[in-house]
Amino acid sequence: MCRAGPFFLGGNVTGRRDMIKLAGAGLLGSPFVPGAGRAAETVHPPSCPPTAPARWARGLDGQRKADLGDGRFLNPVMAGDHPDPSILKDGRDYYMTFSTFDSYPGLVIWHSRDLVNWRPLGPALTRNIGSVWAPELCKHGGRYYLYIPTKGPNTSWVIWSKRIEGPWSEPVDLDLPNHIDPGHAVGEDGSRWLFLSGGDRVRLSDDGLRRMGEPEHVYDPWHYPADWVVEGFSPEGPKILRHGDWFYMVTAVGGTAGPPTGHMVIAARSRSIHGPWENCPHNPIVRTQSPGETWWSRGHATLVEGPAGDWWSVYHGYEAGFWTLGRQTLLDPVEWTADGWFRMTGGDLSRPLAKPAGGAPGPHGMALSDDFASLDLGAKWNFFRPAPDERSRARVEGGALILKGRGSAPVDSSPLLLIAGDQAYRFECDIEIAPGGTAGLVLFYDDRLYCGLGFDAERFVTHQYGIERGRPANPHGRRMRMRVTNDRHIVTYDTSGDGGKTWLRFDRGMEVSGYHHNVRGGFLMLRPGLYSAGEGEAHFSNFTFRALG
Repeated sequence: MCRAGPFFLGGNVTGRRDMIKLAGAGLLGSPFVPGAGRAAETVHPPSCPPTAPARWARGLDGQRKADLGDGRFLNPVMAGDHPDPSILKDGRDYYMTFSTFDSYPGLVIWHSRDLVNWRPLGPALTRNIGSVWAPELCKHGGRYYLYIPTKGPNTSWVIWSKRIEGPWSEPVDLDLPNHIDPGHAVGEDGSRWLFLSGGDRVRLSDDGLRRMGEPEHVYDPWHYPADWVVEGFSPEGPKILRHGDWFYMVTAVGGTAGPPTGHMVIAARSRSIHGPWENCPHNPIVRTQSPGETWWSRGHATLVEGPAGDWWSVYHGYEAGFWTLGRQTLLDPVEWTADGWFRMTGGDLSRPLAKPAGGAPGPHGMALSDDFASLDLGAKWNFFRPAPDERSRARVEGGALILKGRGSAPVDSSPLLLIAGDQAYRFECDIEIAPGGTAGLVLFYDDRLYCGLGFDAERFVTHQYGIERGRPANPHGRRMRMRVTNDRHIVTYDTSGDGGKTWLRFDRGMEVSGYHHNVRGGFLMLRPGLYSAGEGEAHFSNFTFRALG
């Protein structure tokens, strides 16, 4: 058995979201034991060489996938930025969606029949209503509902549909400016509720489209020992499950990012939707115990019954060393215990686990390569923070994406972006610009932090740290093939004037491991994409993506 020595963490302690002003502290202390007392917490990374890491299976475009094909899976089940998972079991079908922030069309609904292999159905939200955080997907009375908290404006919305595929209704503002993360619940008396951040709740109308009265405080979440290393208390993401004679509330505390040992899952239960709520004596149910683990900041969990009647949980976590990929979706087996509580049995999720029994596996993911025979907005491509008329900028014609220019650079051009879930990948594309235009390929976190390479008819445009860094001469003119390689944060650019027969290495490489939330904020990921700025249109064709393993 490996023996370990102490490891010490430091850094600022901040809350996840400005609207939650709950204090949190993080000092170093004693070995972590779920539900233990308040002795000092020491974090112990491994001091001996690790065993050979498990390897993922490979799917479309060489992208990693969880299903190993031998009855086992290896997390994540949704690679890349798929945070705050909200999951719904509907007969034999499972549906899941995630926070999509400033990407539109947003709130893509994913479908599975085995909890491991997921395929996109399409976006539920097409109109920009703000930055979308931690939605809730549920079904009640034959209707599907999405409860959607946003920032800018700070409120929560609801949309509904009779079919999961849509069409979905126009958003209705529920006027909840001081809360986030609504979790839908139905009481023993049939009453409908949204449980909210901070241990609060609000009554819903019978049709689920209006709040009734003001939020009320109903639950004081379990608090970790004061000397644990966390980001902040921040109770959020309450999920309500009725199981047997109990209502269970599953909540995240400790802060979403910051120290890897901060975010955690806690539980409480009550005989009634109206309380009182009893905290689980085994809290926290899940917590990253050491920076030596593969998955950091694990939390924001939902429990769901598997195809064969066993139980599972989905939650998110950061991949150690790859904060740039955002929070990825993890699947953890659940065991109900003799005392009526539950525990998660997957450990640190770094090793393959047995797949849920009884499910029907299907294809997973989607190809990111694109021949632009059609325009796949939503499931594949998303605009960043689009204007109301953004969709009119884009069309496909003759096997090319034609994107009208906007702004002067990625900062104000609303680039089109993908979610790439691999540690290393390459993407390339033929690009032709109109006179007066600028276009190129980017790795984009947000409008203040990105890198990439663009060009006009005479010069390249180099982007780094979200600013322009240089304009060397462009030998190719208004048409070229451009390639970007992100090999575990080492970024290189290559250009070709003959359609990829020969390549010229651009002389400015970059390192992008710091392009993530704990540097910039925002809880986003570094996404590959393309942009068109200036006058006229840019033509993009033969877009290829390849994960590098």
